[in-house]
Amino acid sequence: MVRPRGSPGTAPDCLEVAGAVGGHRFPLPAPGPCGAPEPLTPAGGFLQASSSFEVKDPSGKVCIIADMTVAFSVEYKSNGQKEFAHFFLPQNATVGPQSSCGKDNTSHPLLALDFGAGHSLSLNFSEHGDKYQVEELVFHYNLSDATLFHNSTAGVKKVSHTAAIQAYMGTKYRCISSKQVNMKNVNVTFSNVTLEAYLTNGTFSMNKTECAEDMVSTTAVVPTTPKQTTSQVPTTTSPVPTVSPSNPAVGKYNVTGPNGTCVLAYMGLQLNITYLKKDEKMGLDVLNFIPHNTTSSGRCDNTSAFLNLTFEKTRVIFRFALNASTEKFFLQGVNVSTTLPSEAKVPRFEASNNSMSELRATVGNSYKCSAEENLQVTDKALVNVFNVQIQVFKIDGDKFGAVEECQLDENNMLIPIIVGAALAGLVLIVLIAYLIGRKRSHAGYQTI
Repeated sequence: MVRPRGSPGTAPDCLEVAGAVGGHRFPLPAPGPCGAPEPLTPAGGFLQASSSFEVKDPSGKVCIIADMTVAFSVEYKSNGQKEFAHFFLPQNATVGPQSSCGKDNTSHPLLALDFGAGHSLSLNFSEHGDKYQVEELVFHYNLSDATLFHNSTAGVKKVSHTAAIQAYMGTKYRCISSKQVNMKNVNVTFSNVTLEAYLTNGTFSMNKTECAEDMVSTTAVVPTTPKQTTSQVPTTTSPVPTVSPSNPAVGKYNVTGPNGTCVLAYMGLQLNITYLKKDEKMGLDVLNFIPHNTTSSGRCDNTSAFLNLTFEKTRVIFRFALNASTEKFFLQGVNVSTTLPSEAKVPRFEASNNSMSELRATVGNSYKCSAEENLQVTDKALVNVFNVQIQVFKIDGDKFGAVEECQLDENNMLIPIIVGAALAGLVLIVLIAYLIGRKRSHAGYQTI
């Protein structure tokens, strides 16, 4: 249904650890059977620290970019008793000095992340034919860190394993699903991963290699370009009917904090929801936000900012975060709540994703993208933004700073330049051929 107008199951028992990510407490799974650490799988209800990291060569050229959420589960001894520590890779983790872009055949690219009191996670890359991969994953953890490992003084431990992360050269590796790496006494869980090594242009490639877990899906897929009509789908394994309303109008929204404007945003906003009808068929609800009927609010501090947009019975909350190591802001999470049409089996819909890394730009600059961008909240909720320009944290005079264009816009600008250069080259070739031919024709005559 197009609106152009104005959890099952029981959660497992959890332990609450006296620790936090970003100042928030979070529940964690209890230890698994036989004393093995239960793999920690980040879920929509938990706060997850999605982090972005870059490795540069001596000239400043970026060769590795990694955006990812990493969760750790570690078994250790405390006063002779078996204990478990669960924690995330924090946003304030830093790219270690041992990180490298590699040198020809003598060394390989390495991303080393240091955090906490002596902990580090390293991804060693290698190249094989037309593919690159994480050859080895190495985790150092300091059991003397009392904030994570209570009453333990066992010192620094090291574990390593091969990681099932592989992509074609010239593509970014993308895996939204959780992927676990099991090592001795340690489980490392990756989720919402976008990374690329052996970069040539300093930014993520447009093409991507998806992990096998993301490609296997039995749920309905929301189209990125919906059609105008709505029909019914007999099963959830078939695509949802496509609808295509007009693009939403661009609205101007802002959030004011203690030091003035901390969020400034121009964008058109569209919400796509797939839902189960009362007749057990699937439906699609597409809602365009109308700016003059949309109210905005929010709050911000030094490292996080919230933009709340409410249109009729629908609310979308954008959560932005600051990556201090790269001095960049990014969209970390989106929360959606809305009332579905009367034909929906469950009238109220809510979804959230706190493991995103989108709309990224340097603090003091603005992120801009004229192309449509699709923000996947869940497999049933998609937030589309159009003609977006946004700046968070450092804003001077309520005006946007220098623009950082999205990759989609840069590619669209590059195509006509390439075509123009090709045409200019063709004209030059024809002109040279004409001059050579003319010179040869004059050479056939001799002066008497």
